[in-house]
Amino acid sequence: MRDPILIADALALLSPEPRLVVLMCGVAGSGKTTFSQALAARGFVRLSLDEEVWNTAGRYGLDYPPEAYDQAVAAARITIKTQLQAALAQAQAVVVDSAFWSRTHREDFAAIVARGGGKHRIVYLKASEDLLRSRIAGRSVRFDANAALPIDEATIVRFLASFQEPQADEDALLVAA
Repeated sequence: MRDPILIADALALLSPEPRLVVLMCGVAGSGKTTFSQALAARGFVRLSLDEEVWNTAGRYGLDYPPEAYDQAVAAARITIKTQLQAALAQAQAVVVDSAFWSRTHREDFAAIVARGGGKHRIVYLKASEDLLRSRIAGRSVRFDANAALPIDEATIVRFLASFQEPQADEDALLVAA
């Protein structure tokens, strides 16, 4: 993977070309939502896994029990894939706001893009652990679709341990978050 580039430079590299799909990648707090919202403002269709969970299952711990979270995410992922296929059929540019924490997950979406006649680009937002913790602490006072899941220190440690960084052969755009 190359040296990281600045967020502004990464945004300048990405224009809403027909059937271009940007797969946001990074640990919670790395800035994926903010970056994907900036792309949406430039003409990309934005699909957000967190917002789909919020819109369909409701609020974590209030509208559904914490133990149902994985099921809510799985259902939302199916919906996002269907929406992605529809956007590709309409030759739209898309940004998928999800962690894409595993290579398997990235490959799964890349295959959908390829079957739809598109091309994908992984944008990996990499942040220091201190910055991630600071951002997560800041959003813990909010309660909205993009801050719905409580993230404590144990969860941060688990996220960091399980995250699979994109490898050189995935040709990810590495962005300093």
